[in-house]
Amino acid sequence: MLETSSRLLALLALLQSRPTWTGSELADRLTVTTRTVRNDIDRLRDLGYPVDAVRGPAGYYQLGVGAKLPPLLLSDEEAVAVAIGLRAGRGVSGIEDSSARALRKLEQVLPHRLRRQVSALHEATSEGPTNTGSNVPDPVVDSAVLATIAACIRDHELLRFDYTAPARADESPRRNDASAPFGDWPVLVEPYRLVSWERHWYLVARGPETGAWHTYRVDWIALRMTTGRRFTPSELPGGDYPSFVLRDVAHAGWKVHVRITVHAPASEVLSRINPTVGVVEATDDSTCVLVTGGDSMEIIAVYIGMLGCDFTVTEPPDLIEHLRALGNRYLGAIQPQPQAGSSETPSSRRR
Repeated sequence: MLETSSRLLALLALLQSRPTWTGSELADRLTVTTRTVRNDIDRLRDLGYPVDAVRGPAGYYQLGVGAKLPPLLLSDEEAVAVAIGLRAGRGVSGIEDSSARALRKLEQVLPHRLRRQVSALHEATSEGPTNTGSNVPDPVVDSAVLATIAACIRDHELLRFDYTAPARADESPRRNDASAPFGDWPVLVEPYRLVSWERHWYLVARGPETGAWHTYRVDWIALRMTTGRRFTPSELPGGDYPSFVLRDVAHAGWKVHVRITVHAPASEVLSRINPTVGVVEATDDSTCVLVTGGDSMEIIAVYIGMLGCDFTVTEPPDLIEHLRALGNRYLGAIQPQPQAGSSETPSSRRR
């Protein structure tokens, strides 16, 4: 039988491992009587752990919500997972210092064998560029903005904000509205879901007046005062929030948008691309249109260059010029080189 202090830790670990336990289940796991379990529950309460109890034949114990956060007991796998997550976490501003402090506290108490696992993984991992194929930095989202939006989603509360998307080639900076996409006034929406994708955060929301569904990039949102107004939730057609974001972003969620004619059947193009690249629209049996976008021309050039299919680009002009420059650069890289010992030079070949 465990000593009292060890038994209390074991009891606390069990209570944290799942929502509810009966007294007999806890007694069996700890090899004690149900009376001892009741006494140990009282000891945990004295130490500040809020343990709720429901009496009767269907009674159970569960950890409740207290006024302060009690210490958590983690399994080896859980501790390693949390440490790795804290090391790898990026993309949300305002929590860097908190993450670092939490990681220091956790690593300080990790057993040597677990600390070696975490350190080995950290030392063996290199971090790639923030945005492959582009010099555009990853967007940074304020954690307080995410928390406020999430609370409004949870409470079914209308959300008001200014929405300023960066200018595209044919536009000036604009503010978006759920009921009038190019209106010049704050947005008022019914918020439904936050979706994290490709290092971006998106809000899926519905216009309360029009019933139209839209996707908003959270890093383009500037929150206004809370409304305190509740709404009755509606179902998103299809119910698939990530797929809705993919489709909506392909049409309107990037700084640069393009429609590219691909000389291949739509089924073939769909089999070659990641769904995050864009939307494919069949034109005929041998041709389709790829609707895609990105935060820069460089990103789009990478996407379409990886298709492995012939394609035609007619607009925008900036993309045409970028592809022309890339083509000339690649052609220059494969020009025939003079043989060893030859006195022929590129200029003499041209003559």
